[in-house]
Amino acid sequence: MITVNNTKATEITKKAIRVYRKPLLEALDIDSMRATENGEDTKEIVASKQKLRNMTNTADGKSVAELKAIVEGLV
Repeated sequence: MITVNNTKATEITKKAIRVYRKPLLEALDIDSMRATENGEDTKEIVASKQKLRNMTNTADGKSVAELKAIVEGLV
């Protein structure tokens, strides 16, 4: 019988989320620097970055099926 370690599945899901969000955060960092240099408001950029950072929290306390759905939603 095959059993799934939910703790490991959660960590694998969080790793997938981190890989997914890395280029998005990098792009927002550039946008933030440009906005700061131009004296523009960065509230939306900061909020978007925080939302991406919080994505890993969505994996906590989820079943394996829910974790699989999260990863499939990243693609």
